Amino acid sequence: MKYPGYSRDIVSFGIVKEIQVDSTAVGVLIELTTPNASVGEEIADAARRALRDQIPGLTDAHVQVRVPQGSGSGAPAPGGAGSRAKVAGIERIIAVASGKGGVGKSTCAVNLACALRHLGGRVGLMDADIYGPSVPLMMGLQDKPFVNDREQLIPPYAHGVKLMSMGFLIPDDQPVIWRGPMIQKTIQQFIHQVEWGALDYLLVDLPPGTGDAQLSLCQTVPLDGGVVVTTPQAASVGVVRKGIAMLEKVQVPLLGIIENMSGFVAPDGSRVDIFGTGGGRAEAERRGIPLLGEIPLIPGIREGGDRGIPVVVADPTGTAGAAFIAAAQRLQSRLG
Repeated sequence: MKYPGYSRDIVSFGIVKEIQVDSTAVGVLIELTTPNASVGEEIADAARRALRDQIPGLTDAHVQVRVPQGSGSGAPAPGGAGSRAKVAGIERIIAVASGKGGVGKSTCAVNLACALRHLGGRVGLMDADIYGPSVPLMMGLQDKPFVNDREQLIPPYAHGVKLMSMGFLIPDDQPVIWRGPMIQKTIQQFIHQVEWGALDYLLVDLPPGTGDAQLSLCQTVPLDGGVVVTTPQAASVGVVRKGIAMLEKVQVPLLGIIENMSGFVAPDGSRVDIFGTGGGRAEAERRGIPLLGEIPLIPGIREGGDRGIPVVVADPTGTAGAAFIAAAQRLQSRLG
């Protein structure tokens, strides 16, 4: 059965705590994170109906719902900083998201991570795009992680950044064909069963889009904020608003917008606005949030990603490298 107002079932939210079966009777204990009593009653009624419909011969379906004290909206606990226990040793966890694919979100995540490292931070980068991991290629690393005596994965390093990705665990040509619960479990393992150590920042490269998988990821990971990547054209900005709405829905603070592919810079230094201009800035102003950076469309960014040497590492003082470092500085300011 679905959680009221959501496409996910109540089991995936982790609120079903105990199930007891005795002959033709079933007892279920559900613990809500929301103090809204009406939601608890709705879930209890739906659970009883589901048990009677699915279990032939059931004579008693006892459903106990525990509701915390206080007042609330009825939504399950979101993925904001206040709703999840902090991961030991990690100061800040930041999602890099987009409303659609093809805007260079992973490129921005990789270069932001390297830029924060360039500024002296202890940085990790988690590739949460389970179906299409690209961080190993862009960071130039294919090493498989080791496992320590506590059965934790030890993340490999590249360019001073700790990394974790499904791309380290499966062959390049092997697809991941999983349903949502498997994805959620993997993300939980990447957070809690990886020996990240002491980090100032852990960036999470989310999959593109705003579907149920992305919502689950935001509610699984204890995020301190999100950065949304867009390109200048109206079509991209229009879809990226859905990414912003997704973060707002799970109460993740929006730290700012990065406008990628913000004008092509020719070898002679002239600029051509291939994808239009100003879309990211206009959306940032409309929402009253910072525009963290306008990243130019420069061949060196693509070349660096293909070679596994991000442009921030290859040329930190160049136009693109400096733009990413400036964006990282603004991000630091937003995080205090």
